[in-house]
Amino acid sequence: MSQSPRSLADQVKARLIQKGLEKRLQQIADAPANLPAAPGRKLPDAFTRFDRQPGYQQVKLMQEGGQRLGVESPFFHVHAGTASAHSEIQMRRVINYGSYNYLDLSGDARVNAAAQAAIDQYGTSVSASRIVAGERPIHRQLERSIADSYGVDDALVLVSGHATNVSVISHLLGPKDMVLHDEYVHNSILMGIQLSGAQRLGFRHNDLGALEQLLRDHRHRVERLLIVVEGLYSMDGDFPDLPPLVALKKRYEAWLMVDEAHSFGVMGAQGLGIREHFGVDPHDVDIWMGTLSKTLAACGGYVAGEQALIENLRYLAPGFLYSVGMSPPLAAAALKALDILRAEPERVTALHERGAYFLERVRNIGLDTGYSAGLAITPVILGSSLEAVRLSAELLKQDVHVQPILYPAVPEKQARLRFFLSSAHTTEDIDRTVAVLAAVTRR
Repeated sequence: MSQSPRSLADQVKARLIQKGLEKRLQQIADAPANLPAAPGRKLPDAFTRFDRQPGYQQVKLMQEGGQRLGVESPFFHVHAGTASAHSEIQMRRVINYGSYNYLDLSGDARVNAAAQAAIDQYGTSVSASRIVAGERPIHRQLERSIADSYGVDDALVLVSGHATNVSVISHLLGPKDMVLHDEYVHNSILMGIQLSGAQRLGFRHNDLGALEQLLRDHRHRVERLLIVVEGLYSMDGDFPDLPPLVALKKRYEAWLMVDEAHSFGVMGAQGLGIREHFGVDPHDVDIWMGTLSKTLAACGGYVAGEQALIENLRYLAPGFLYSVGMSPPLAAAALKALDILRAEPERVTALHERGAYFLERVRNIGLDTGYSAGLAITPVILGSSLEAVRLSAELLKQDVHVQPILYPAVPEKQARLRFFLSSAHTTEDIDRTVAVLAAVTRR
């Protein structure tokens, strides 16, 4: 159907405004710093006022741009109650694709009961760093269960998944070392590398040939070399080919770290992660990292591996040593969720079925799903941040909640809607979602 001159003019106007916003954001990022005033003279506002900081200016510009384009903010929607396959937003029940509750364990009555029992026994906080007075039996029980799930010596839990990557990488490496990482790795990995002072080089996404070339060129120049990848990439829903990665790390005498924030509980027949998916010896990966906030229904991060690694981090890593120990109800919730994961693999089977069904249905209506493997994460790539925000708002009006991913989180031409599947989604949920998605994209 041809568009009316009015609708076409509106689109042209919107695109011009958008291009202007993008140009202004780049100007803010590239603006040179003003030199301080001479002693006794007033400093520029940029050095003294929060409302003159580039970060705030960027946020304000984006908010004003959204208002001028008539687009509501898609962020900070308030969910009432537990968010799983369904949630409540603005007093309406919606089909929810915005949460990482992959196996529907957050809100499970057994997980809730474990957390409540831990509060009764230990309180809501351990009130100290674990090395001094914050150690509780529940911490070691959780760490032992994680280590057993991986088949490695030991594990360590920290209070934040983001801080886990920052703490581990910044503690283990220094200026004489190097990190080679997939270009799509999480911000926490990049922050850890920056804090460590190690040299950093990214390689093209899942391109092991490019990684090997970097290893050939640089391994001899540094002392320790760490390769970092993710088990399942949260923006794209795909994963690396782990066995050749292990072969490369052995050939070039490097360490290999796998961030399993989104792959543990999702990949493998029993949900034991990318190592189970490929049948890899767990000792062939030097550092296993993951989070407790997704499949394991709590909050925090963990590292698993050989005893020397874990003891090093337990006694010396600042992010663990100087942080309060994990809250007892969170540790208990994660431990119970891990028990259920191992006892009920049918949850993982259901997740795989729903993920594959969703991917097939979305592809059948002609939408771009990028690299998605259809496990639990499927993007719908739209190519415009403005279009992603508008479609997200339209879907919410039809009681389907999905978050847009926008520039600069992804390149502008890769803006997308990102669907997280749960084992609790039904085929009816997915059929309705795809029907609504087809309707709004046609419009």
